[in-house]
Amino acid sequence: MRRAIPVIMLFSSIALLGGCSGLPNAGSASVGTASSVMLTPGSMALTLGATQQFTADVAGATDQTVEWEVNGVPGGNASSGLISEGGVYLAPTTLPAPPMVTVTAVSFADPSKTGNATVTLSQKTGVKVVINGSSAVTVAQTFGPAIPFTATVTGSANTNVTWEVNGVIGGSAKTGTISTSGVYTAPHAVPVSTAANDDGQTVDVIVTAVSVADNSASDSVDVLIYPPQQNKQNLPTVLGVSGGNGNDTATLSGQTFCCGGTIGSEVVREGQKYILSNNHVLARSDLGVAGSGNTGEGIVQPGLIDNNCATNGANTVANLSQFYNLENGTGTPADAAIALVVSNDVDPNGTILQLGGTNNGNQPTNGPPHEGSGITATLGEAVAKSGRSTGLTCASITSMNVQATVEYQKGCGTGTTFNVTYNDAISMGDGTFSAEGDSGSLVVDMNSADAVGLLFAGSDTDTIANPIGDVLAQMADPATSVQPTILGSANTHAVAACSLPGPQAGMAAALVVVHATAANSAMQQAEAARDAHLAELLALPGVQAVGIGSSYDNPQEAAVILFVSEGIGSGQLAASLPAELDGVRTRIVASEMAEKRGALSSADSVAAEQAAAAPVAVQIISEAEIARALAVQKSHAAEWMKQAGVQGVGITSSVDAPGEAALMIFLIRGAAQPVIPAVIDGLRTRVRVSTRFRAGYRQRHAAQAACGSPGQFAVKGLHVVDQAAESPR
Repeated sequence: MRRAIPVIMLFSSIALLGGCSGLPNAGSASVGTASSVMLTPGSMALTLGATQQFTADVAGATDQTVEWEVNGVPGGNASSGLISEGGVYLAPTTLPAPPMVTVTAVSFADPSKTGNATVTLSQKTGVKVVINGSSAVTVAQTFGPAIPFTATVTGSANTNVTWEVNGVIGGSAKTGTISTSGVYTAPHAVPVSTAANDDGQTVDVIVTAVSVADNSASDSVDVLIYPPQQNKQNLPTVLGVSGGNGNDTATLSGQTFCCGGTIGSEVVREGQKYILSNNHVLARSDLGVAGSGNTGEGIVQPGLIDNNCATNGANTVANLSQFYNLENGTGTPADAAIALVVSNDVDPNGTILQLGGTNNGNQPTNGPPHEGSGITATLGEAVAKSGRSTGLTCASITSMNVQATVEYQKGCGTGTTFNVTYNDAISMGDGTFSAEGDSGSLVVDMNSADAVGLLFAGSDTDTIANPIGDVLAQMADPATSVQPTILGSANTHAVAACSLPGPQAGMAAALVVVHATAANSAMQQAEAARDAHLAELLALPGVQAVGIGSSYDNPQEAAVILFVSEGIGSGQLAASLPAELDGVRTRIVASEMAEKRGALSSADSVAAEQAAAAPVAVQIISEAEIARALAVQKSHAAEWMKQAGVQGVGITSSVDAPGEAALMIFLIRGAAQPVIPAVIDGLRTRVRVSTRFRAGYRQRHAAQAACGSPGQFAVKGLHVVDQAAESPR
């Protein structure tokens, strides 16, 4: 959340890049956009210092994301009250004039649609509670020191209070804990929700002191939690932290802006050590000046975006040495660059912040990745990364061999644009895995710390990385062809942070898919297909019942659900069960039906599913299935990339048919979209709808920049920050 508070660095969205127009398609259909926004409650009265949870219902839009404002200020301020990303309003400690404020939710899908609620404020009478003298914003870092709070109670002889975090007495591992004496300890990772985090680097939690004498009397403070990866590091610096080119600035409309990302890891080549990151982080999207020794442009830590757009006070830890030319490069492209380490300024072991294999008091230790040339990514592989914006996060690889076109811009938020086509990228489909500013992070296997990729792009739901093999190949010595290797430890280790209690616990496992509800018209179509084919379906080996429900491979569509015996293997399923019926998708659920058989209603289908294992976002599939999917992708990816609203095509596993591969088609939310068939050349399709893949930040309400060609990812992690913004340190 972006706040107009002096201690908080202000970040905001610059533009959404990607396909704004494309080839006409007679089968195109548009995704619903917001028609209205309604807040609950619509009006209420609060005493000073109290909190209130607001919820927003965005009618007509799949995307329910909203931006919260108080009196027109995103996030609010100290005089009118603050509001969190989750809609928790914190009343001010002094009465404003007039004593009424307006809470507004702005639809992300359609910013012209807003909803309002009014809050009437009043002085608290009787027992009063005040934390630290006033309700203000406190900044805390994950993996950081504890913060003591005190509470003063007046109006009662009993001055004891109960401490809560987000309404939970004592807090929790996810949001941070607080002792009975008021000492708050932040979690080891930013407690982002399952919602998209593409524009979030800090997340706030509410610390509350409640009077024991009168539980209606309380006071709260807003604690903004940020990753220590944004800090200036002690020399020699560890990796996985804020950094970038010291010349990465631009002047726009009389204002100075700056860009940066993550200096992700360290490599060694022919006895010399280099920082490894993206071209667009270290080499300014081909504008950088490389050199030998210390003659190349300086790479600073922290990056300019975390140092008020200045090099003063930052450490020059490396000098730009080599980068893949994004606009004119040859061979398999990789958004990569290396910079020769300044002696004694970078950790000699390649240590990455919070990537260690052990923990100390439920806090992850620092540690290097496994040395060598990395490993080839696999579908469903659990991975981790340490990056400037979201810190240490964990996820799973949900798609590979992703084909997409990425638009780049020369310079920091200004200059000409050009496109680069990638054909074998990997994606992590967890919206909390990264945010802008994490570009350059090394993606490693969660169980071995082997490098699998270099993060460089993404959307609000997906993170995109180049395979590590492509990266190291492009960073070979031009004279000798010797490739660099990852600097790290001789032994593998698990990334301990991914299994610690708190925000990242379990995130690396296959995520349970959220159940969607298809439109009535789609359900009617599925019901007709079920009835038309009921007899033949029940005659198939292992099929016990046939129901209807939503598809998981395309949540906007309905599906005919085939309830089959648990003993039927995936090979038998693929061979004997249809993937579609009269254009309607089928979904396979392995469950031993104890009661109803035959045709099931939608309600009965839901009940029957509860007896089966919950579906997961991605599964490991056989090499034969991957080969089958690759053949279909090779034949059809180019034609689909030309369709309006399509921004990527990759390989994944089907959720509707466990054990089968699927063609992942990435669509742009809100754009005109082609109708996606259930099956292409016998291969199931899977639809992934997200925002356009982004290229950075400038202003919160900046007008949308000129759009590029359809089917484009934009560079992930190019932060642009106003020079006047202050550091949260």
